[in-house]
Amino acid sequence: MDEIYKKIKDLRRKNGYTLKDLSKKTDLSVSFLSQVERGSSSLAITSLKKIADAFDVPITEFFETETNYNYIVKKESRKPFKIEGSPATYIRLNGEFANRSLEPLMVTLSPKQVQTQTSSHPGEEFYYVISGAVLFNVDGKEYFVREGESIHFPSTMPHFWENPLNEESTILCVLTPNIF
Repeated sequence: MDEIYKKIKDLRRKNGYTLKDLSKKTDLSVSFLSQVERGSSSLAITSLKKIADAFDVPITEFFETETNYNYIVKKESRKPFKIEGSPATYIRLNGEFANRSLEPLMVTLSPKQVQTQTSSHPGEEFYYVISGAVLFNVDGKEYFVREGESIHFPSTMPHFWENPLNEESTILCVLTPNIF
């Protein structure tokens, strides 16, 4: 994850932005951005997306990625990754091609894991619980989604999730717009 912080600082300097300029473009505080660039603060995916948008680059700019022009993702080529500050494990399930709008991910949630930041952004979210159960809070209403069940909602509504179980839960997540 140290590479992400270096890339943010490099992009800021390359674009001739001060921390104050970047703060105005992202609605993130100057002190927080300074901590991020030093690697002394964790960075939520929503904050990273704001930073990517400020530089007009895809969020994938901050991650090492392999382009898959065959449209298929073989099981043996999937690479799990983590996002700073989250104990969840993510696996990208998509190929790469121009104008892709869906972001399919498999997400494994640790036992009793709670997403600490409420999200709200343009797009849609679809989740299918592969194993375990997940408690989703969408616009202040709770939905307990069990194995084999799904939930689909506009991402503009404030939302977060948690794994209320003492075991891992695995979900298939499909988002728009794509973020990775």
